[in-house]
Parts: sequence; C-alpha cells; structure tokens
Amino acid sequence: MLTLKHTLAGCLAAALVLAAALTGTARAEEYAEGEHYDVITPAIASRHPDKIEVTEFFSYSCGHCYNFEPLVSKWKETLGEDVVVVPSPVIWNKPMELLAKAYYAAEVLDVTELMHLALFQAIHVDRQRLTSAGDIAEVFEDAGVAEADFLKAFNSFGVSSLARQADARARAARITGTPEVMVAGKYRITTRKAGSQAGMLEIAKFLIEKERAAKAASAPAETAAGA
Repeated sequence: MLTLKHTLAGCLAAALVLAAALTGTARAEEYAEGEHYDVITPAIASRHPDKIEVTEFFSYSCGHCYNFEPLVSKWKETLGEDVVVVPSPVIWNKPMELLAKAYYAAEVLDVTELMHLALFQAIHVDRQRLTSAGDIAEVFEDAGVAEADFLKAFNSFGVSSLARQADARARAARITGTPEVMVAGKYRITTRKAGSQAGMLEIAKFLIEKERAAKAASAPAETAAGA
C-alpha cells in the first residue's frame, strides 16, 4: 500500500537523482573534450584493469614536474580506493633514458618511496648532474642503497624492458611535454589546455568520475549478459 512515507521517500530519491544528474551535466559543460582534455585513440591498455588508472608522465630533469610532485601527493590522498596513480617517465634522449631506468631500478628494489623525491631533489635542489649510472648510484648510496644492488637492478633486462614500455606508452599517448596526465588510458590532460597544474588535477578528478560512472553503468549489462 502506498503511504505518505513511501511517497516522501520516493520524492527524495527522485530529487537526489535529479541533483546528481544536474551536477554531472554542469561538470560536463565545465570540462569539454578537445577544449580541456583530449581523447586518446586507440585507448591504451591499463596495467591495473581492476582500477581506474591515472598515469603521471614526468621526467626527473623537468623542473615543472618537481613542482607538480607535491600537488600530486596531496591529490592522491583525496582519491578513492578504486583509483591508482602510476608515474611513467618519458624518454626523449639518452640522459632521460638513464633517469627513467633510475625510476624503475628504485621500483625493482622496492625503494620508490625513498628515492622518488631524492632523485628530484638531487637535480633541482642539490644541482647535481646525473648523466651516468655512476652519478645516479651516488644518490642511491646517499639514501642507503648499496651501489652494487643499484647497478645490478639498473643494468638488468627487467629494468630496460620497463623503460622501453614507458617510452612506448608515452608515444602511444602522444605525450609532448611534462608533466602530463592520462586517465584510464583514454584521456590526455596537458597544462596548456587545463590552464595550470592544479587545473590538470581538477580535470583528472572529473574524468575519474566519468570513468567510474561508465563502469557502474556497464556492470548491470555485463551481469545480465552473463545470466
């Protein structure tokens, strides 16, 4: 039997749905494809298919990337558990290849959290010229990583393979500057179109919500198809 309580509950639910729709519409109008972000075609496969993957394209030699890092660190704290942020070094020349391998050597050695900021600071605060494996090894040693361990990882096939994959990923995403951000392998965000580094993260948040909504919408259809 329909009661006043049921009617009010129904009205409230309808109002919430309408408010959500209006909010989504407003944000969709705020950030437009081609104006604020670009669609990547074909899309790039995610390394974390169970998550909404946000890729941060960077280089340790990039001063803008060094300034971007604290913003990204704080921003990550606001994201849901269904989102993962993955740095991806770009490689446009030999020195950048060395720095990309440094990032992946840290990853293989499980010292990324320790070394990521240390490598940025070595270049942009301490003004060190990291132009060889030996130069980079000194930064790792200063942080407590044995030179032999670093060089073994740095020169490994696994690290070289990860660096090549990073290079292929940046090329597929048509990355032309740093920092740049990719969401779900589908959307590319640049500071030029976003207006600022903070703007890039705002647009990324919008695109995360867009991808989350798309995943939620596709879930019932996939369930029905499998029934």
